[in-house]
Amino acid sequence: MFLAAAKVGGIVANNESPADFIRDNLLIQTNVIDAAYRAGVKKLLFLGSTCIYPKYAPQPLKEQYLLTGELEPTNEPYAVAKIAGIVMCQSYNRQYGTRFIAAMPTNMYGPNDNFDLKTSHVLPALIRKFHEAKTNGHPYVEVWGTGSPRREFLHADDLADACLFLMKHYEENEIVNIGVGQDISIRELAELIRSIVGYDGRIVYNPSAPDGTPRKLVDVTKIRSMGWSARISLQDGIRSVYEAFRENYTIRA
Repeated sequence: MFLAAAKVGGIVANNESPADFIRDNLLIQTNVIDAAYRAGVKKLLFLGSTCIYPKYAPQPLKEQYLLTGELEPTNEPYAVAKIAGIVMCQSYNRQYGTRFIAAMPTNMYGPNDNFDLKTSHVLPALIRKFHEAKTNGHPYVEVWGTGSPRREFLHADDLADACLFLMKHYEENEIVNIGVGQDISIRELAELIRSIVGYDGRIVYNPSAPDGTPRKLVDVTKIRSMGWSARISLQDGIRSVYEAFRENYTIRA
């Protein structure tokens, strides 16, 4: 069983609905993990998030940094729920002898992403913003924050491949990171997306908006040592997502 179901969102959604994030995610994973045990599921993979790591943890983020410091306040309810899911899997393994493993993917993106500006993550939000600005002739695009935070982005197809790999080859009780091992600043990401979209206007940063965690780069030594690495470059991945977006999304004036 692959447990990927979760309530997710960017800074705006996490800020506006903290109770929904902790409640819904606790309900989802508690019911599914317990049901998997009771139904005799042979193996379960629980997907967490790199939000579980402390806000100021050393970079890159190693698996052993879990629960070593304070969380980022903007997504603490979500992170606490995910940490509970990890501990629940480990506890069921300890008490009931289950084979429940937990993986922590970095920031994801891909076709059929969420492009709603209130609930989406930064990459799909920027794709939509730049495309609509280009289509409607807007002179600038506003980007939340200072542009200085650094983020790592993993294509959904790479994550799917990693999940299959772990299900076949990983049996340990400890968590394992899934990522690409490279990050990029939000400023650099905005410039890259602007180039791919072909938008000629300005980028305006809004420093009054929250930046979130300064940096989130995961250490992927563990999964690479087992023989898995991400294959899709960020530029190629964004280009394919943008093409799918243009084909399927109705642009609003």
